[in-house]
Amino acid sequence: MTKQRIVFVHGSGVFGAAAWPQQHGLSLDYDCLYLRRHGFDPVAEPLPTDFAADQRIVTEALGAGGHLVAASQGAIAAMMAAVERPDLVRSLVLAEPACLSLTDSLPATAAHRALIQPLYDRRSAMTDGQFLKEFVRMVFSAEARPLDSSQAQRNARRLRLQVPPWEAPLHIVPGVPTLVLTGGWEPLYEEVAGYLAGTGARHEMPGGGHRPQDTAEGSRLIREFISEPSVE
Repeated sequence: MTKQRIVFVHGSGVFGAAAWPQQHGLSLDYDCLYLRRHGFDPVAEPLPTDFAADQRIVTEALGAGGHLVAASQGAIAAMMAAVERPDLVRSLVLAEPACLSLTDSLPATAAHRALIQPLYDRRSAMTDGQFLKEFVRMVFSAEARPLDSSQAQRNARRLRLQVPPWEAPLHIVPGVPTLVLTGGWEPLYEEVAGYLAGTGARHEMPGGGHRPQDTAEGSRLIREFISEPSVE
């Protein structure tokens, strides 16, 4: 019997299988593909965001069809693919989706954009390390880790090259079964989840901060949602 496919789409940090440590067990029952989005490579120089390229990567990975599981900014490409080719998407799971172009007129998103936009406006005059430090301080209220390796330096450069998520060409939602997971730590992501719930998505809050998929409850919800008869 041919296994159903699951395509995993990472956010702006780690990528590939490393972005989904709690979902590796799904490979026993599913054909799991852990993507690398455009510009994410362990060796090559990072590239600026290309939403259309990310969408193509996701759509091609789906092949004849499958489930999509995406996190943070990876949710943008997953939703774009689901909007364009809903016939290929059996279900859509979004963990802390950064789909801010959907909620740009709502309070939490508007406040976040007002805070972060000036940082993006001056990033061309900043070093990668300076941008990383300010971004982490503003978004996570934390201190950035030192750039003590070539990989850390590439990650910082990649972050500085990313397009703000509120500029994504995403203004409608897909007509496929959708589960949204949030960590309950940041009103911004709860606002996006609330918007999607208003369009018919199911919203669950398993905790775990910006990585609810890493919690036992989040992992269970993903597996159960994908296996529901209504999405097979």
